Amino acid sequence: MSPLLDGLRILVLEDEFLIAMDVEQLCRDHGAADVVIARDLIEIDRADLTTRFDVAIVDLMLSGASTLEFAAELRAARLPFVFASGYSDSDEIKASFPDTTLVPKPYSGKDLVEAVAEACGRRATAG
Repeated sequence: MSPLLDGLRILVLEDEFLIAMDVEQLCRDHGAADVVIARDLIEIDRADLTTRFDVAIVDLMLSGASTLEFAAELRAARLPFVFASGYSDSDEIKASFPDTTLVPKPYSGKDLVEAVAEACGRRATAG
């Protein structure tokens, strides 16, 4: 069985350092080729996101700032992404991003990996 995230280049938007490190390691353990962490939206070079990344993991709030506008940019660029957040108003997210998975914090690594794989059109095989 090949790892679910095999070869993927993943952008992780997460402002909590330890969570970001855990997500990076989790992605690498499941085969990701590259993982880039951004702790703030200003750290992201928005040019050519689709050529540099295959998928993004987006926290809904970074240092108190909403990432919904950035998520809309990802959607417009057709870059798959999932939300991974402790943000509580999931109804707003489901209304604005009905086809995007919200993995609530605290999340299991399995849930996050499967959501990212699914966003990229990959399916977990029963094993």
